[in-house]
Amino acid sequence: MAKILVIEDASELRNDILEMLSLEGYETLGAANGYIGVDIAFNEPPDLIVCDVMMPELDGYGVLERVRSNPLTSTIPFIFLTSKTEHSSVRQGMTLGADDYLTKPFMVSELLDTIRTQLKKKEDQARDTRQHMDKLRENIITALPHELRTPLNTVLGFSEMLINEADNIPPEQVREWGQHILSAGQRLLRMTENYLSYTRSNVVLRSPEMLDKYRQERLYNVRAIVEGQAERTAERYRRTGDMVSAVEEAHHVIIAQADLMKIVDELLDNAFKFSMPGTPVRLTGRPEAERYLLTIEDEGRGIDAVNIQNIGAYMQFDRWFYEQQGMGLGLAIVDQLVRLYDGIFTIQATGLPGTRAVVQLRISSG
Repeated sequence: MAKILVIEDASELRNDILEMLSLEGYETLGAANGYIGVDIAFNEPPDLIVCDVMMPELDGYGVLERVRSNPLTSTIPFIFLTSKTEHSSVRQGMTLGADDYLTKPFMVSELLDTIRTQLKKKEDQARDTRQHMDKLRENIITALPHELRTPLNTVLGFSEMLINEADNIPPEQVREWGQHILSAGQRLLRMTENYLSYTRSNVVLRSPEMLDKYRQERLYNVRAIVEGQAERTAERYRRTGDMVSAVEEAHHVIIAQADLMKIVDELLDNAFKFSMPGTPVRLTGRPEAERYLLTIEDEGRGIDAVNIQNIGAYMQFDRWFYEQQGMGLGLAIVDQLVRLYDGIFTIQATGLPGTRAVVQLRISSG
């Protein structure tokens, strides 16, 4: 049964709650003040915390802040007990991260219903996480061996043929086999670079000091960088004729040049990969208020609303149905790079075949 920690300085009320919860089959822990409660939560993490707001020394808000700041306890459901009925008090608790609250005096049934609701929500979240991890494992198992073996087999196979047939093959055959080796090597290099980019942005997002340094970056020639990268990506797919661009200039955009190039490349790579040659891929960029909006739209097969919510590393959608290259890192890399610079990234289904990707980057005032 679930373990519940009750933090309440009024001993009679605390004992009544603990007894009632014990009778319901819950394992209980009690604390007479906020400091004791935090200590218990850190040493014996409960499944749920019920905490009074108004307590001496360390009040409920202080308890909540400490609980939320510790990775071991940050996701524990937290219910406030308060005798204060002012809206501002309730709002303050919810803003800090409380999951629910009860106003004293309360009925036993109210407390039990609130506890059951929060425990069920936690259980549902845990189930969703397990399902997501299972899907992630499935995608890694499916994608990774294929994505590594295919180019490696190409490199090894054509290299061996070149060695064995070196004295007999004509120059044009050497060039053809060499091109196969080069293409396979470039594919492996792209996978390696994507993995390193994803890992680097993951680390930075967890470091406030590094984030602050990244957000000091300023870019002054956005148009040339975006259009230059767009041309290179279109050439890679031999679809320069499908590229329709209208990119406006902007100064003081908060992003590093290399990361903007990576964002444009990954989004256009997806647009070209999942749309047919001969259909347009539209790229627009314009300043709007304090943001620079970069939009890439294609007329390919699109992503449905459910899959849009599941964008993440190693997540390729409908891989069993569609034969495609890649490990599903592209959109996850874009999402992380945009967040590095305090921007916003969204993927939208257009309502027709096709997908619209929108990146909003901050523009500094100076």
